[in-house]
Parts: sequence; structure tokens; C-alpha cells
Amino acid sequence: MPNAPSAAREIVRTKVVATLGPASRSEEAIRRLVDAGVDVFRLNMAHGSVLEHQEALDRIRRVSEDTQRPVGVLADLAGPKIRLGELPGGAVECVEGTHFKFVRGGESRGSDEFTTSYAPLVDELSVGDSVMLTDGTISLVVEEKTADWARCRVVQGGVVRSRQGVNLPGVKLSVAAMSAADWQHAEWAAGAGIDFVSLSFVRSAVEVKLLRELLRTRGSAARVVAKIEKREAIDNLDSIVDAADAVMVARGDLGVEIDVAGVPMVQKLIIRTCQRYQKPVIVATQMLDSMQHARRPTRAEATDVANAILDGADACMLSGETAIGEHPVEAVRMMKRIARETERQYLADRWHYLEGRFQAARGSAGVPVQEFLPSPEFLVDGLHPITQAVVDGASRIAGELDAKLFAVASRSGVTAIARSKRRGAVPTVGLSDDPAVLRQMALYWGVTPLASVATKDTMALLEHVTAWGLREGRLERGDRILLVAGSGFGTGGHNMAIVHEV
Repeated sequence: MPNAPSAAREIVRTKVVATLGPASRSEEAIRRLVDAGVDVFRLNMAHGSVLEHQEALDRIRRVSEDTQRPVGVLADLAGPKIRLGELPGGAVECVEGTHFKFVRGGESRGSDEFTTSYAPLVDELSVGDSVMLTDGTISLVVEEKTADWARCRVVQGGVVRSRQGVNLPGVKLSVAAMSAADWQHAEWAAGAGIDFVSLSFVRSAVEVKLLRELLRTRGSAARVVAKIEKREAIDNLDSIVDAADAVMVARGDLGVEIDVAGVPMVQKLIIRTCQRYQKPVIVATQMLDSMQHARRPTRAEATDVANAILDGADACMLSGETAIGEHPVEAVRMMKRIARETERQYLADRWHYLEGRFQAARGSAGVPVQEFLPSPEFLVDGLHPITQAVVDGASRIAGELDAKLFAVASRSGVTAIARSKRRGAVPTVGLSDDPAVLRQMALYWGVTPLASVATKDTMALLEHVTAWGLREGRLERGDRILLVAGSGFGTGGHNMAIVHEV
């Protein structure tokens, strides 16, 4: 059996996605965030111009090159978000028991009328439907409807402001998955070399495939991220996860579209489904929300991050904490600290689990020493079954030999995903000569992207990893490395695992 995990060689395996905004868009701020541990930056396309996003992308690429660290970039399309129109005086108080009308047009004629950015809203509302405003803090119910308006009673009151969001839980909308602005932003992302493009308010796999087709026809290899934040997405979860390259548990709107009490279990369901399909999954929204103003998170927030990691999240995302917060760097460092402590216990528990299985195997023939996570039910697109088998076998060997590094030569990155989703305790290095693939590997749990030359010479790859490991303090003389690669005999996959001693 391998030795128990050592604190001396700890790294943080869970990835951090950070949103750029006014508090973090300067080149110096980006550099400090990368130094703190950001792996992927999110550009929120709902705010700012294409020119501003291009400038932010250019800064990220310069910092990535200067630090010689692959950093991914995610362009987050706004999707069909419904917003209120302009209100008289800019804000209106909704008092419980009072009534308001949703009317057609772009401008309210009185303080008791609302307009929205979604023209067919009045047509698609029905008596009994719920309408949620300001991220669910204000709740209304439709009591009467005519051809020109829908009259609603306030169930839960509060102050609503112009342009704030409108959610319609359970209402089937005919709105297109991508607006004209979304199409323009997706085309920009394709031309700019963005690494990930996420689609908001996904309802079906068809919408995911439509975005992928748009990107591919424009020469982009960006990975498509499906954001799960609608009831329809939960109903179609398997097909959406199957169609996407990665998934985001977008708990903000999800907690309004469904009962907030159900969000924790839905989060677990989404993560389990992503494990079955070998898809990276990001958990997002309010993870360290109090750190927008405070230097320390609440205990509940720290527990939330830890539980997401234990559930199987590949990455955790910061939104307002880094976009507009007062302490963006501290928020990233705190996310890393929580992940480190969680992974330390997770790997220790895993070691004890494997030790028990190992003892059982010694006492009973035919009882295998199994991985901590169950085997995936489906192979990720582009992954050969031989590659999956070799990765799984090499993972077991790496553990039994107490290897210090597990290296994967991956042309497209899918072999690195196969290794990542097994959550092996031995740190993984993803080798590629493609900068775009390296940036995408930055999202995968436990994988450190490492640039390499294009070669089929396995000894050259081992020498490259060894030199890097010694230089970075990851290796010492006598340590073992496990390399998964292809021998080039036409199997269509990686068919070789090599053990190398430094």
C-alpha cells in the first residue's frame, strides 16, 4: 500500500474560477490573482463592451505568458435573462398584499406597473404563476390576466429597482436560448481564442449543440459549459451533461427557479451526473459572498466550499467576491486554504479506505483494490476505451508504488480529464504542445498543465517532467513517475504506462 498523504508535498487540486470586474480588471490585479491561485478567469458578457473584454483577455494572456502559467478564460454568455424596464424614480416598494400589473411596452405609466425586456411575457403568464424579482427576494403571484396585462399580488415584499432580474419558476417560455447579443459575443469569443464559453439558462441539449456548432464553424476549439439554473435543465440533465464539455451549477438563478431548500441536493445530483459522464463541473454563486466586504468568510461559507469539493466539484467559482469586492486576492487565497484543508482530510480518508480494501484483497482472492470514486458509466467524447483502461490501471500502479507524479501526454486534453475524474491522490501533470489545450487543462481537478514539445519519444517526455519536477521541488532523487502515453501502433488511444525512477 502507498504511504499516507504527506503535508510536505501538498498541492491544491481543486481549481479556482474568478470573475473579472472593476475591482480586478487591471493587469496588476490580474497578476496578483494569478499569484494567489486563480486557474480560470470568467468574463461576464452581461456587463461591459466587447472592447473591454478584449482588453481584459489581452491582459490575462500577457500575465499568463510572463508567469509561464497556463490560465484559462471563460466567456459567460448572458443568455435570455428577463429584466424589468425603467421604473418611475428608479425604484418602487412592493408592499405585501398590494397589486402590480405587468404591461406591454417599454415604459411604465405608473408606479403600480412593470414592463420587462421580454415582449411576450404577458402572453405566456397564466393565473397562478409565480413571478420572482431581485433574485427571489420579492415574490408575486398572477391573479388576473387580460390580453394587455397580468395583475399580480405581492406575496413577499421589498424594494425593486429598474433593470433588476425577473424569474418565472415553472413557466414555459418561448424565448430563444441565445439573444442577438449572445451570438455576437460567441462570435467574438471564437475569433479571440477564448478557452471556454458558457451558455446561461440552458433548457435542452439542442441549445448546447447549437452553441458548439456556432463555435466550430468559426474555427474555435472552445469547450462549451452548460449552466444549470432552470427546472427544465434538471428535467433534461443527462442529455445536457452528455452534450456539454463542462457544467456549471449556477446556484443564483437556480435557487430562484426551484425551491431554495432543494438546491443542496440538486447540486449533489448534478455533480454525480457529471462524474458518470466524465465532465468537469464548476460550483458557483455566493461561495464566499461575505468576503465582498469582510476579510474572512462566514463559517457556513467555508463549509459550503468544503462540501462542494467533497461532493466532487472540479472547481469553485468566485463572482462578486473578485469582480466588485473589496478583497479579491484575499478571497482567492481563502478559497485555496479551504480547498487545501478539505483535500488533506479527503485524501487521508481515501488512503484509509484503500488500505482497508487492500487488506481485504490480501485475505480474499479476487477482491480488487478499487478507486475511491466509482468508474464512469460513459466515456468522455474522444476518449478511447483502451486509454480509459490504461489510465485506470496506471492510477492503481501509481498508488501502490507511492509515485510522486502521474504524467499524461494528451493532445486534446481528454486523457487528462479521464485521469482527473478518478481524483487520484498522486498529483497529475498534463503534457501538451498546444497552448489552448494547456489552458483548458487548467480547469481539471488535480491536473497541472505543463508545456512540452511535440514528440513521441517517451524518454524525452520523462526527462522533461523530471527536470520540471526537480526545479519546482515536486521531485527528489529516487522518486517514481508514472507516464501514460501512446506507442504509436495505431490503437487509437494511449496504450502504454511507464514507471520511471528519478
